[in-house]
Amino acid sequence: MIVRFGYVAMSLNLKDSSPSKTMTMARFAKLPDREAALRQLERIAEENLHRTLRLLRHNVAEGIEMYRFSSKLIPLATHLDLQDWNPFEALAEPFAEIGDYVRKHRLRVSFHPDHFTVLSTPRPEVLISSVRDLRYHVKMLEAMGLDARAKNNIHIGGAYGDKPSAAERFVEHFAGLEPDIQCRLTLENDDKTFTTGETLAVAQRTGLPMVLDIHHHWVNSGGEPASDWWPEVARTWESPLARTDVPEGEPLPPKIHASSPKSPTDRRSHADGVEAGPLLDFLRVAARTSPHLDVMLEAKHKDQALFQLMKDLEAYEGDGVKILSGGKIEVQG
Repeated sequence: MIVRFGYVAMSLNLKDSSPSKTMTMARFAKLPDREAALRQLERIAEENLHRTLRLLRHNVAEGIEMYRFSSKLIPLATHLDLQDWNPFEALAEPFAEIGDYVRKHRLRVSFHPDHFTVLSTPRPEVLISSVRDLRYHVKMLEAMGLDARAKNNIHIGGAYGDKPSAAERFVEHFAGLEPDIQCRLTLENDDKTFTTGETLAVAQRTGLPMVLDIHHHWVNSGGEPASDWWPEVARTWESPLARTDVPEGEPLPPKIHASSPKSPTDRRSHADGVEAGPLLDFLRVAARTSPHLDVMLEAKHKDQALFQLMKDLEAYEGDGVKILSGGKIEVQG
């Protein structure tokens, strides 16, 4: 099985590389000239986009083929007081440059809208806000010229005291989304509410591909190994929504999230790095049924965690592991 690793949003190896520079609404409101303030937001966004391209170049140089964009590329983009503002025309060139680079180097990229984006909500105003945020993420991917292989990963959301009803609302609200939003989504199990099995059931009902978070599974399950669920989870990546815009013969590999607990007393928080042993245990089992797998590392030390993991995996070479590049390995089941 070929396994690619990626990381989230920013590098600890590059100086001044954060793509999430922002401006608060309070500061924006204090600026006397609204049009000038909007231009300032666009300049901040342009800097975030240039830094994103710099990160992608860093990744290619290091052999890293996966990356999760920051959702904060455009400050205040979804704020209700700025709904008359369309920044995409001013930012067309840097967005297009990112998309060109992604396609040229065949990178896998994604977004992960924050935890306020929930489709299980019983509150209409929260649903409207959630759909607005999903539309914003789709617009960014479209501005890059990227097809539906570039996904937006979300959780089901809260249970609101009745988990079956919340899951039902998610299915209903998902069905009401525009198709161009639907085909961009993937669904992930969480660490407190919806287990792997519960998330898988919703993914199967909606046709969404499921991203299995093996750390979330560890802290929110009945104790069974995450690998027990893998064959069923992997099959969700064969659905029409998963294969939208995928050229024939080039299916999108299934994807998981991997991280390690911060400490024995704080099992849910992410550690600085990722332990190679437990992750490799999962990968060896997955390799029995999957030829390809992509792994997004959710570690506090970002790309440094990926580099350290690759060094740690070198110790397993000759034991069913082969290092292929700075961000890719081959694993035997």
